[in-house]
Amino acid sequence: MWRFVLRRIIWSIPVILLLIFTVFALMRALPGGPFDFAGDKSLPKAVSDNLKRRYHLDWPLHLQFSSYLMGDDVTHAICRALPVVPGCDLVLASSNLDVSKGVIRGDLGMAMRQRGRTVNDIISESFPISLQLGIMAILFGLLLGIPLGTLAALRQNTAVDYLASFFAVLGLSIPSLVLGPLLIWIFALKLGWLPVSTWGAKPPFLLGFIPIPTADFVLHAILPVTALGVALTASIARLTRASLLQVIGEDYIRTARAKGLPGRILVVRHALRNSLIPVVTILGPLTAGVVTGSFITEFIFGIPGMGKHFITSISNRDYSLISGATLVYALILVLANLTVDILYAWLDPRIRYD
Repeated sequence: MWRFVLRRIIWSIPVILLLIFTVFALMRALPGGPFDFAGDKSLPKAVSDNLKRRYHLDWPLHLQFSSYLMGDDVTHAICRALPVVPGCDLVLASSNLDVSKGVIRGDLGMAMRQRGRTVNDIISESFPISLQLGIMAILFGLLLGIPLGTLAALRQNTAVDYLASFFAVLGLSIPSLVLGPLLIWIFALKLGWLPVSTWGAKPPFLLGFIPIPTADFVLHAILPVTALGVALTASIARLTRASLLQVIGEDYIRTARAKGLPGRILVVRHALRNSLIPVVTILGPLTAGVVTGSFITEFIFGIPGMGKHFITSISNRDYSLISGATLVYALILVLANLTVDILYAWLDPRIRYD
């Protein structure tokens, strides 16, 4: 089992490195930059040039990438050892070598459009809130979707099955961009039962991200978690129903039923466990959907999570913040897929030896 997990972790490393390079290259390939403004907001050329030198944007791209990945000090040492490398004269002439210690050392650099703030500081403030929202939405989907799908499968072709299938299709059909404002209009503005926006959890958090479950936090979390988790619930419910119906028709289930095994034990201990394998398989893609959907949900409900910084960094062309936020989201997806692989191997031991 541990060899299986280690193999998955090793394969994740080149994926992360390739992603870092791809984001870095794409951002530099787009026209304009973090200090290029249009119209009346444009900076004097001297100021713009100074800012570009401050953040090493005047260096050649290969040296910028070296600085971002390994740090200014390593790049400077490389240029001292190999001064013939194109652009090393700019590195050796620079007196500003504190912009980045390198991603591989955990430093995501300075935010280019938020003066005096590092990307690490911004992410450490906003990431716990996004993580709370994402985990609660996934738990919402699992705790509602699996029982709903199981109930629909056990009551196939009855009113319960039709009603569950209807709500599943409805949940998949309404995006969070529509569902969020609709929930606000009904439960916050019309009925006044729940707060309109913001997030009720305040730091410090337990273990860095677990909020203290106060009444204010719960009330503020209901609407955004529902808006983000409804589609997840619908997907899990439909897949659980289809998978459980297939498993119930297997020979070993019919044999166990013929031998008099109680229905509850038959479903919970045998049928449901095997039917959850396809559900576990899609948890990785569903996590990706939660991550991308959280951008919109955080914007609609005014939640101060990473989605807000990610969107503003794109419009501001803040290279460091874009790269840092993308890297964090990528690590979440890699970790989610790794967790799925481990759960899959636990549910089906044959996978460990493939």
